[in-house]
Amino acid sequence: KLVGKDERVDLALLKVDTDHPLKAVQFGDSDSARVGDWVLAIGNPFGLGGSVTAGIVSARGRDIRQGPYDDFIQTDAAINRGNSGGPLFNMDGQVIGINTAIYSPSGGSVGIGFAVPSNTAKSVVAQLRESGHVTRGWLGVAIQGIMPTIAKSLGMNPDEPTGALVATVTPNSPAAKAGLKPGDVILTANGQPVKTVHDLPRLVAAMPPGQKLDLQVRRGGKEMTLSASTAEMPQQEQQASANPGTPSDEKGASTTSLGLQLSSIDQNLRREYRIPKEVEGAVVTKVENDSPAASLGIEPGDVIMSVDQKPVKNPEEAAAELKQAAAQGNILLLLNRHGTNQFVGMSVQNQPGTGSSRPD
Repeated sequence: KLVGKDERVDLALLKVDTDHPLKAVQFGDSDSARVGDWVLAIGNPFGLGGSVTAGIVSARGRDIRQGPYDDFIQTDAAINRGNSGGPLFNMDGQVIGINTAIYSPSGGSVGIGFAVPSNTAKSVVAQLRESGHVTRGWLGVAIQGIMPTIAKSLGMNPDEPTGALVATVTPNSPAAKAGLKPGDVILTANGQPVKTVHDLPRLVAAMPPGQKLDLQVRRGGKEMTLSASTAEMPQQEQQASANPGTPSDEKGASTTSLGLQLSSIDQNLRREYRIPKEVEGAVVTKVENDSPAASLGIEPGDVIMSVDQKPVKNPEEAAAELKQAAAQGNILLLLNRHGTNQFVGMSVQNQPGTGSSRPD
């Protein structure tokens, strides 16, 4: 019988009715597992039940882009198709992970497998047993990592950039009520350092709704503390997608020295590139090959919303701000792509009028 499931971490809790007692294994402390520790994986690879393989903990805290809370244990113990859901044991006979995924060009084990840490599983199982679902804390921000070029534009150390850069703040969310703004860099949360972009979602998700969250934030070169109260994470809503329309005649188009052709957002372009109605700025309609913009991965349909944290509403404003920013050597763009905001930074050097760049 299915008690509950949590698709975000790919775990489900089952209840088994039996006429005789079943002996259960014990969860261990996955946080105490160290790289190099020996482990055993048990599973049902390719339908061959009761298979045991041995290996070591290869790495901790792996992000395999499966979800926002990726924090996997990596192991070289052979894990193949059919192993998912099997235990990963330490040498004390305790389960420190639940095998869930492999990296494999061929479909078989190449010594790179991943397991959900037992401490994550224990928290999920406890909530599923109690209520049948998992409740997570929610702040209401979209964040991204800070690459060296972005760090330069923000006046931060490009050699060791840390923190989470706020790209979007959801209206009426805990983040909005706390005063967070796009362009803010979150440095700590409740005193815990936010070293990478993955640290904040994990920390907030582990908090119950209604708990106070103190954030140390860098804004405009100054640090400040903002206080938020977490809310319950809402169910993600599916956004209706419009059909592409007729190509626009690109009225108001202008070309920047970075290899971008920009245009005002008219009805045709908004429909063609599926630009949300609330997004304003200058839409990219063409990117020249081998240009600084192309090297950064900027694409037609991207909307430039701000340059160096200065909002722009049309191609003329964008071109003027880009020219001014290029003279300073570093440019920070806020783009909207398919409804998602993201910052892009570039360095411009030694080529007045055109500039050179390197991708983030």
